[in-house]
Amino acid sequence: MSAGAGLRAAVLGTGSWGTAFAAVLADAGCDVALWGRTTATCEEITLKHRNERYLPGVDLPPALRASTDASAVLEGADLVAIAIPSQSVRATLEPLRAAFPAGAVAVSLMKGVELATDRRMSQVVAEALALPDDRVAVVSGPNLAREIAEHQPTATVVASTSPETAALVARACASAYFRPYTNDDVVGVELCGAVKNVIALAVGISQGRGLGYNTMATVITRGLVEITRLGLALGAQPATFPGLAGMGDLMATCASPDSRNHKLGVHLGQGMTLNEALTATGGTAEGVKSSRSVLELAHSVGVEMPITSAVVQVLHEGLPVEDLAPLLLGRPHKAERV
Repeated sequence: MSAGAGLRAAVLGTGSWGTAFAAVLADAGCDVALWGRTTATCEEITLKHRNERYLPGVDLPPALRASTDASAVLEGADLVAIAIPSQSVRATLEPLRAAFPAGAVAVSLMKGVELATDRRMSQVVAEALALPDDRVAVVSGPNLAREIAEHQPTATVVASTSPETAALVARACASAYFRPYTNDDVVGVELCGAVKNVIALAVGISQGRGLGYNTMATVITRGLVEITRLGLALGAQPATFPGLAGMGDLMATCASPDSRNHKLGVHLGQGMTLNEALTATGGTAEGVKSSRSVLELAHSVGVEMPITSAVVQVLHEGLPVEDLAPLLLGRPHKAERV
């Protein structure tokens, strides 16, 4: 019997990651329905088992169905996975609070920090749906959507303050190609997922400028230091950062041409404006908006993040991309340490 057999799952969001994770849940044996805003996309998923806009050429499980009726999708769900742009989460979820199934678990698939509040996505989800922390879980790791939709093997981390909630979500998504590990470090797992997008932008900009692998390795390594430094200041567990949610996700996002944050950075490095780069990239590059909230969060706890600061200056303060490189390593000379 499949791991998720008997579980009913709802997925909010028909973008690349929401659709891919819905397919994971279906392949694990769950009964899965998706909610999306676009009728044509929902019909395509249900009738043609495709989502050509976000996962072109990928065959989806025939049992997947999608609808623009959120209440119908949510009805009877044991778990609700949420994969919508991070800055839209609160406004999207609050009207659905009354329809959220009693006893269901909310699963955040988002990787960002909310502007204005500097709240992590699990916090936004809990507040918007009026849920206790033990009914919220986070999924994060080296999870490039297209590779997963093509059944390429990967592992992920399911984090929750409740071991029972983490175990439920892990059971719901475990399959031959998707291996979940559980973790109780929600803070660390979420910060890794949010900040790695910012580091991937820096790597992409550098590569767009023609810089090579030495620069990439340096930015990735020092980027992990920034993530770790911020996480520890906020109470995260040290073991999270060299793991799947930390270094694993950081490597995948910084190195893959399928990463939207990396791709957008390359476009910027090649001379596009931010608006041009966003259009050329397609989809949501969470690091663009989250970079500012991550930096604000760092300032609030007195943590220096020179790579993040440099990315914010390029994206939002008019710094020319050719001036980025010196800022990436702009700390005083000293011994290497976190």
